Amino acid sequence: MAHFINRRRFLADTSALGFASGMGLLGGLTSSQSFAADTSGYKALVCVFLLGGMDHSDTILPFDLASYNQLATTRAGLFNAYGVDSGTSSRNRENLLPLLPIGDTTPLGGREFALPSQLGPLHTIFDAGDLAIIGSVGPLIQPTTRSQFDARSVPLPARLFSHNDQQSTWQALGTEGAVFGWGGRFLDAARAADPNFNEQFAAVTSGGNSVFLSGENVQPFSVPSGGPRRVNVVNNRSIISGGNAFNNTRSRLFDYFRRSDLGMGNAFARDIAALQSEGLITSNDFADAFANANVTTQFPETSLGRQLDSVANTISIRNTAELAGTNRQIFFVGIGGFDSHSNQANSLPGRHSEIANAISSFREAMMELGAWNDVTLFTASDFGRTLNDNGDGTDHGWAGHHFVTGGSVQGQRIFGNLPSSDPTSTEYTSSRGRLIPTVSVEQYAGTLGKWFGLNDTELNTALPNITNFNNRDLGFMA
Repeated sequence: MAHFINRRRFLADTSALGFASGMGLLGGLTSSQSFAADTSGYKALVCVFLLGGMDHSDTILPFDLASYNQLATTRAGLFNAYGVDSGTSSRNRENLLPLLPIGDTTPLGGREFALPSQLGPLHTIFDAGDLAIIGSVGPLIQPTTRSQFDARSVPLPARLFSHNDQQSTWQALGTEGAVFGWGGRFLDAARAADPNFNEQFAAVTSGGNSVFLSGENVQPFSVPSGGPRRVNVVNNRSIISGGNAFNNTRSRLFDYFRRSDLGMGNAFARDIAALQSEGLITSNDFADAFANANVTTQFPETSLGRQLDSVANTISIRNTAELAGTNRQIFFVGIGGFDSHSNQANSLPGRHSEIANAISSFREAMMELGAWNDVTLFTASDFGRTLNDNGDGTDHGWAGHHFVTGGSVQGQRIFGNLPSSDPTSTEYTSSRGRLIPTVSVEQYAGTLGKWFGLNDTELNTALPNITNFNNRDLGFMA
C-alpha cells in the first residue's frame, strides 16, 4: 500500500507544480519549507453541519425573567405556536434547563440563559465542563457594525441570507463555486509539514459531498453511514468465481490494478486509470481496516446518529496498518430540517433531540476509545434566523450561536456575544432582527486550527481574512 500512497502523492505534487502559478495564495501550501504544522500525536475535528439555518434564539434562550419576557413579546406568534401558556411546553420558562457558566461572565451583563429540554444531553456535557457555547458567529470580512452594514461602508460577505452561498461561505469562505474548504486547507498544511502524512483517509465525509473537506492536495473520502461498501467486482464470488479460486483471482485482479501503467501508452490515460485503480484499492483497504472497528457504544438510529457512528468507528481504526500516517483527520457530517419558515414548534424540537442524543453517544464512544481529549466536535450552519418571527416560523438571518465539545474544550463557558431579545438593538440589522456577527467564521475556525496544530502563517494562508481581526484565538480550546 505504501507504494501507491507515494505514487498518488507524486502525481498530486507534480500536478501542483503545473498549476502553481495560477493558484496564488493556496499554491504556497505545498512548500514544506515555509510551513511547519505540529502533526505530533493524533487530533481530529468533526464538523456537524446543520443544514437550512438553525434558529439560535430558539436554541440558547434567555432565562432571567426580564430577558425571557422580552423574547416572549418579540416572538409572540412563535411562543403561541409552542403553547407556552399551557405550562407544559418545552419553551415554558419553568421547563428550560438553566446554564451555569464559569469563567468571565461579565459580557453577559447579569443575564441568564438556558437550553430547551430536548438539548438535555448537551446540557449535561456543558455541566461536565466538556462543552462551550460560542455566540454570534457568522461570515465577516472585517468587524462590522449596524451603521457600517446599513451604509455598506465596509466590505461584506457576498450573497448574505442565501442558503447555497452561505453554506459555501461557512465551509470555504466563498460563495457557491468555491473550490477549497478550510478543512481541506488545514489538512493541506498538515500534509506539507509531514512527509509521512497519509492524505487518503485524512478528510472523511459521512454527510455527502462537501467543499469543506476539499484541499489542493487532500480530497474527501466517503464513508457512508453504516460503514464502507466494498467494490463488488473484486469481492463478489458470483462475479469472479466460486470455490477455492476466489482468493487467487481476487489477488491477481488487485495486482493488475496496482500496476503503474495498466498497459496504456498515453500518459494522460495512464494517470486517469491510475486514479481509478487507486480509488478501488483505497476503498478496499479501508473496508479491510473498518472490519476491525471496535466501538461498542450504541448510537441512536437516526441520520446523525448513524453518521457519527461511522465517524467513531473510523477513529477507532486510526492505528491500523491501512491508516498508517493518518495522525490528523477532519470529518464532515450533516443533518437537515432547519429551514423553519413555518411549523417551527413542531420541527425544531425533534432536530434538537437528534443532535443532542447523537453528540452524547459520540462523546461516550470517544471516551471508550480513550480519544476524547484528541477529538473536537463543532457545529456550523448556513446562518442563524431572524429574531422577529413570521407567525409560526422564522426567516433567514446572519449570525448564530454554536456548540463546541471535546476533552480539550474550555467547557462550561460562553464565548462571544449572546444578544438581547430587542430587535431594535444595534446588535441586529435594521430589518427583521438579523443578528450581526461579532465573531467571524475565520476566528472560529482559527481557534480550532491552532489546536489542530497550525501555526499563524498557515492560518493566515488558510483563513485569509483572519488578519483583519484583533482576537484570532477566541480561547475556547485548551
